[in-house]
Amino acid sequence: MSQETDIQTQIAETIVLLRKKLGVRDKTLAASVRRAKRRLPRKIYKQAMLLAGAEQMSEHPKLRLTLDTPRLEQASHDVQTHLRAINLADRRWGWFLGLLGSLAFNMLALTTLLLVFLWWRGLI
Repeated sequence: MSQETDIQTQIAETIVLLRKKLGVRDKTLAASVRRAKRRLPRKIYKQAMLLAGAEQMSEHPKLRLTLDTPRLEQASHDVQTHLRAINLADRRWGWFLGLLGSLAFNMLALTTLLLVFLWWRGLI
């Protein structure tokens, strides 16, 4: 019985980590993982979907006995390890630097086009 509740607590911890690290606010793990699909690597997404498939089965007393607990524990461990490794400050900093980079590129492109236009009109 402790293994089944352990799987349920691991699923609950995974939902909490998804909320904390990726900002996904859904009630079930399946819905949370579907929303976070693009932000998760393929391997981690598949492991999370394996956990999501076991989420409903773990609530049923007879179906709970058919779960592959070692595989689910490994999947939970992999997903939680990945989510704990996400650094939110680094992610925000990367977004800001990406914004500045694209802004700088756009300014260079505009300046180049302006210089080409002035050269073409014979003003330079």
